[in-house]
Amino acid sequence: MAEKLSKHLPKLSKRGPHRVLTGDLAYAGLPGKVYAPAEGNAIPGVVFAHDWMKGIEKYHGFMKHLASWGFAVAAPDTERGINPNALDLAADIESCIQILTGVKLGTGNITVSPGRIGIVGHGLGAGAAVLAAAGRENIQAIAALYPSQVSPSATDAATNVEAAGMVLGASELPVFDYGNAPLLAAQWKGDVVYREIDKATHSVVTEDSLFKLLTGTGRVNPGLREQVRGLTTGFLLSELATEKKYSAFSDPEAEGKKITSYWGEKLAERANITKM
Repeated sequence: MAEKLSKHLPKLSKRGPHRVLTGDLAYAGLPGKVYAPAEGNAIPGVVFAHDWMKGIEKYHGFMKHLASWGFAVAAPDTERGINPNALDLAADIESCIQILTGVKLGTGNITVSPGRIGIVGHGLGAGAAVLAAAGRENIQAIAALYPSQVSPSATDAATNVEAAGMVLGASELPVFDYGNAPLLAAQWKGDVVYREIDKATHSVVTEDSLFKLLTGTGRVNPGLREQVRGLTTGFLLSELATEKKYSAFSDPEAEGKKITSYWGEKLAERANITKM
């Protein structure tokens, strides 16, 4: 199993083959950004939802990375305050989906397929992504990266999410109680994979290295960040681009070097351990 993810992960952790264009969501009346490959017809679309108190500028490299692999990415830059509303962020995610699927991007030579839509969320954004997808049929895949607790409960909402899911959780208990990532995965209604990267925590996703150094909230580790990007990219290519060579990234039992997966009874046990 270990070689299944490791075979493609190094490549997917690096920039993809497409030239990337950047645009502004403001033209559609919503603060945020759009990243897309320079051209493409009926390409997959992804909404990227940020964490608490993190603007989308902290994810520029991640979103550009996804676009370089052929995804059109829209990111709402809303709910940035100290007391964000997860339901409002979920509504903005839905607005981004409508923009992606309803407007030609670039110079009019980029279109997004309404049947190939995913959401990537980090922390707060992961919880909002689950809320946005619950009971919806227009979303095919969700990557929930180190999900945080939100209100209403994303864990409860996961029982009504049909979209394929990838949940990443910390391999060690964090200093702050962000939430129970394995429990969220265990509650997922549709197909789901749950993985942990050795030594990776909630803080590896964002690109605010100076802030992390000054506050001591996390070590700057580009290698771990690249692995998160690679796992996310492989999962989305498997689910939205239906590229069979990346099917391992949708396999709940697939593992890789320093990447552990939990499924079935192992996932249930992991959820209980983390909850304690």
